[in-house]
Amino acid sequence: MEVNPPKQEHLLALKVMRLTKPTLFTNIPVTCEEKDLPGDLFNQLMRDDPSTVNGAEILMLGEMLTLPQNFGNIFLGETFSSYISVHNDSNQVVKDILVKADLQTSSQRLNLSASNAAVAELKPDCCIDDVIHHEVKEIGTHILVCAVSYTTQGGEKMYFRKFFKFQVLKPLDVKTKFYNAETDEVFLEAQIQNITTSPMFMEKVSLEPSIMYNVAELNSVNQAGECVTTFGSRTYLQPMDTRQYLYCLKPKKEFAEKAGIIKGVTVIGKLDIVWKTNLGERGRLQTSQLQRMAPGYGDVRLSLEAIPDTVILEEPFHITCKITNCR
Repeated sequence: MEVNPPKQEHLLALKVMRLTKPTLFTNIPVTCEEKDLPGDLFNQLMRDDPSTVNGAEILMLGEMLTLPQNFGNIFLGETFSSYISVHNDSNQVVKDILVKADLQTSSQRLNLSASNAAVAELKPDCCIDDVIHHEVKEIGTHILVCAVSYTTQGGEKMYFRKFFKFQVLKPLDVKTKFYNAETDEVFLEAQIQNITTSPMFMEKVSLEPSIMYNVAELNSVNQAGECVTTFGSRTYLQPMDTRQYLYCLKPKKEFAEKAGIIKGVTVIGKLDIVWKTNLGERGRLQTSQLQRMAPGYGDVRLSLEAIPDTVILEEPFHITCKITNCR
């Protein structure tokens, strides 16, 4: 939504457009049975329509691309791109033109201009163009503030601004669960839900462990010597669908023998999520440091190191136990 100050008579005109990729054309098929009054008329019209898929005319998805008709949704982790153009609508030369673009969020104000240098002059029917990019890292209300200052031929300094307000939405809902094993291993279950209105291609979901742990991903299986993901070859996440990822964290060797240190470790690491939508628009989210409830072992800990799988009745067998001073 654009909110503008009261109109003034200016020599320059400012246009701001969001740069987004086109979408596939969709149509509403209209058909009927041959015994109905129109007969084969509707079907023939659909077959002759160049925007429909040949041989699948009754599908809503067409072969053509359409340009965006509105501002569209912007999600956290995506890159916001905008085209800014200042055009000289007058019949006189304008001097010292300075175009500035700032993005105001709830916590900060960012300068997105590619250059802060003024243009010496702008002749009639000429324009100054700029493209800005910004990776969105906050949700909520954002305001793009575009300011233009210039000097007329008579030496009068002029200035005007335009405001463009848009909302940044949350694309994913991430929930985590921790399971502490007796062997100091920590299992992390991450539930990721697509809360947008379009499918997502999950390019990467990885766990960056803290300095004390090594991580092993448990989201693939070995088939004929090849690692195959448990989610199949097409890792699409449909709207409102949830996918579960599992990771195993093991203490590094230099920390595994220090039970007192491992016992108090609560920071596990952070998730790095990369996805693509529509025609390849990329988004990325990185969670804050994930923390678990530290297990309470007390002063002394007893763990089972080795035990046979089977034993013979009334015959002795050996087990190996480990007693650790956790203080």
